Amino acid sequence: MSGRWQLQEAKRRFSELIRTVETDDPQFVTRHGEEVAVVIDIAEYRRLRGDVRDFTEFLQGGPDFDVLEIDRPTKTARAVDFGEGV
Repeated sequence: MSGRWQLQEAKRRFSELIRTVETDDPQFVTRHGEEVAVVIDIAEYRRLRGDVRDFTEFLQGGPDFDVLEIDRPTKTARAVDFGEGV
């Protein structure tokens, strides 16, 4: 079969569609003659996606603040007059 499947045909022969994707090129799914989806092999999907992390992984993968040496000023802040008693 060519690399184009009508939606109803893709639904009816889904197992064959998946086998075709595993051995051949990506397969396009059409509805009313318009391409609406493409089915690709998982290895190709992962290659295209790259190293994408979700937001939680992004936050957890940040720098280890325990190893940072941050010098904080030791002197106290200046006195502030809040105008009490006026």
